[in-house]
Amino acid sequence: MTKTVNHWIGGKSVEGTSGNWGPVTDPATGAVTTQVALASADEVDTAVAAAKAAYATWGTSSLAQRTTILFRFRALLDANRDAIAELITAEHGKVHSDALGEVARGLEIVDLACGITTQLKGELSTQVSNRVDVAAIRQPVGVVAGITPFNFPAMVPMWMFPLAIACGNTFILKPSEKDPSASLKIAELLAEAGLPDGVFNVVHGDKVAVDRLLEHPDVSAVSFVGSTPIARYIHTTASANGKRVQALGGAKNHMLVLPDADLDAAADAAVSAAYGSAGERCMAISAVVAVGSIGDQLVEKIRERAEKIKIGPGNDPTSEMGPLITAVHRDKVASYVHGAADEGCEVVLDGTGYTVDGHENGHWIGLSLLDHVPTSAKAYQDEIFGPVLCVLRTETYEEGVALINASPFGNGVAIFTRDGGAARRFQLEIEAGMVGVNVPIPVPVGYHSFGGWKDSLFGDHHIYGNDGVHFYTRGKVVTTRWPDPSDAPAGVDLGFPRNH
Repeated sequence: MTKTVNHWIGGKSVEGTSGNWGPVTDPATGAVTTQVALASADEVDTAVAAAKAAYATWGTSSLAQRTTILFRFRALLDANRDAIAELITAEHGKVHSDALGEVARGLEIVDLACGITTQLKGELSTQVSNRVDVAAIRQPVGVVAGITPFNFPAMVPMWMFPLAIACGNTFILKPSEKDPSASLKIAELLAEAGLPDGVFNVVHGDKVAVDRLLEHPDVSAVSFVGSTPIARYIHTTASANGKRVQALGGAKNHMLVLPDADLDAAADAAVSAAYGSAGERCMAISAVVAVGSIGDQLVEKIRERAEKIKIGPGNDPTSEMGPLITAVHRDKVASYVHGAADEGCEVVLDGTGYTVDGHENGHWIGLSLLDHVPTSAKAYQDEIFGPVLCVLRTETYEEGVALINASPFGNGVAIFTRDGGAARRFQLEIEAGMVGVNVPIPVPVGYHSFGGWKDSLFGDHHIYGNDGVHFYTRGKVVTTRWPDPSDAPAGVDLGFPRNH
């Protein structure tokens, strides 16, 4: 029997009324297991109205009330790690260990939100002039929305809503319709933690729901993570409607390997960073730039390791990589490998056509490795979002940096070297928002902000960390002058001597 996923509005599950439903498949079998309600504009309006009504009291609630609820939610989230991970595996396909890691990364931001009392402390300058004080405070912006991708159905929403509601906002989540169930589980845990009705809402849907959120006059801010074309659209449309926007786009993350690097460590890092979570992550390393004469040796080490990766259903404990999210996406990823040789690439490993016995209808693809990739190849230029690793060759460090900086993306980048001076130059010269030194996936911890440069970010604020707090609050400066008590009008005795 097909499961139904409905909306979560005003603290309860609400059945879809639009008459439109989307299919959710098990990527390991290709079978449709769930139908998800796709919201109409009217249903989005209902969610916004619930959030606006809740903001009237949540926006002025005490920090103690908010953090008490968040601490309870954190405990419930921790206790339900496995249950959430199972939902992710069933609908996204990633292996259970990857799904557990996703929940753990989301917990980091919940930890940060639990300490919001420190983040929201204001500033005070006394006696800036005679009897004049100036205070700077931060206040919530109102109803905010989060539009999140399929690849991290629990983690990316948790990059947004914990800080948003900790700062006093109410939140509407529009998760990916491809794997919606984790968002409903999170909503249930928030309700169990005591979050007031309407503070957190979930509306499933497609472009109809997204566009209504972008234009709705009662939505003050929009957070987005996804592809660059959609990020640009979100930023342009929401900004035109007077909203503040943080829209994180796509990536083509590079790993520069210098001749002095530990090649075994670099190969280990390249395999895990390129093929982990089947390459369906915006921080995946999809381009290795080998400098000098080490290219052949590095490619061979990567090939040896890649061939040993076990691909299978995400709920199989022996699987190291699962299927892709949909058959359509699988076929698109495969097309880059099929066309690689004609564009001048050497196909070292071709993972297309891979299948798993007993699960032949799953969305399977194996690991692909392309060498001597020219920068003109589509496999290099596009964000593939699958288990395809490109290796490019340069003669010098300077050529490698120039190649990377020429990319329109600037999300994450890494360098592998034993030379501290080279690493220092790299982190200053490279044009990307997140840099790893002998760290292949430089995702910042929760109390530092995540975000890229160039076509990887639209808007002024990175996500979570200090930038996240600033995005979900507005600054206000209050200048105050009080007369001295000794200046009280005649007949009013405040107990101060008149000659004070």
